[in-house]
Parts: sequence; structure tokens; C-alpha cells
Amino acid sequence: MATADASGPLARVREYPRATVAVVSVIGYAAVIGTFAGVFPIFPDLTRGQVNLLSHAIAVVNTVTTVTIALGWYWIRRGEVRRHAAAMGTSFGLILVFLVMYLLKVGGGPGEKRIVIESGMFLGAFAGTVEAVYLAMLAIHILLSVVSVPVVLYAITLAATHSVEELRTETPHRKIGRIAAGSWLVSLTLGVVTYVLLNWVYAYEFVEVSY
Repeated sequence: MATADASGPLARVREYPRATVAVVSVIGYAAVIGTFAGVFPIFPDLTRGQVNLLSHAIAVVNTVTTVTIALGWYWIRRGEVRRHAAAMGTSFGLILVFLVMYLLKVGGGPGEKRIVIESGMFLGAFAGTVEAVYLAMLAIHILLSVVSVPVVLYAITLAATHSVEELRTETPHRKIGRIAAGSWLVSLTLGVVTYVLLNWVYAYEFVEVSY
């Protein structure tokens, strides 16, 4: 966290943080939507086994990210700014790793995995209710993943272009950071929970999806 040089590359970002966040957010949304729509024929065809490996890797990355965000939150509450900054910077880097793997899985995968709950499985007698809860958690996870993007980017942008003192006195970084970290944590936690339910507690099937 440091003040950007008035003539350096971060000067424009510092001057127009919201515009910067808007541009980056649009690019990110376009990349994800374009991948789902199949307009980027740049991904290799993946087997179901490779998709599963990516799913496991993504879950590991998301779990580690959850821990680093929680640590960052804990450290800033104790006034340990450097540790907080390192934890949040690490979290942001891990999210970029997640994004690459996620786009690869979606763009090259043979279809979408859908949960299958049968009698004899855990709470199999309540399959309808369990599936509804699973889908609700998945929907909240996806929604928070989408809406938290500009909030997280805004918090990161402010942190990258201002000193610690400026963040405290001249920017809404503290408030924005709380919203970003909170929504990020809930989204990641629900993502990991739904991953466990889909891949380890219940069964799944691959379904071809046309967007």
C-alpha cells in the first residue's frame, strides 16, 4: 500500500479508481460470458477426468483463499496492516488462478455436472429438499461471485494506489473492504460446500448444455 507516483502508471488509476474498476469488471464479465457462449474457441477439449481434476484443484484454491481472507480480516482487526495486505494480495492472486482454471473447465469441458441424489444416500429420503437446498446454496454462491467482482476490485485498487494513512482518512477502503471480504467469504464457503456435496457426498451426471 503506497501512494502512486504522480507521473507513474498508477497515477491515472488513483485518479479514476471507479472508472478503472468498471473497465476491468466489464472485461472480466465479458470473458466469462463469452466462454459460456462458446465465442472464444481457444480452449482445448477436456475429458471428464480432466474436468474432475480441475474441479478438485479449484476447490483446493478456494479453500486456501477462504483461509487467507479470514486471516487478512483477523490481522487488520489487530492492526497488523502488512500481514493484512499480504493476505489480501495473496487472496486476489488465488482468485485469478481460480478464474483461469474455471474458464478452462467451462470452455473445454464436455458438459455441466448436475447433482444426483438417490435413496440410500445421506438424507436420500429427503432428496427433493436436499437438492433444493443445494441449488439455493449454488445460486447464492454464483450471485455473490458475480456482484462481488467490482467491490473486490475497488478495495484492491484503493489499496494499491494509496498509503495506509490515506486509506484510513481519504477513502472508503475500510467500509468497502468489509463488504468485499464478507461477500467473498460467503461465496467461497458455499462454493466449497456445494463442491463437497456434488463430488463426495452424492453423485453427479454430465449434461450437455447449450448457451
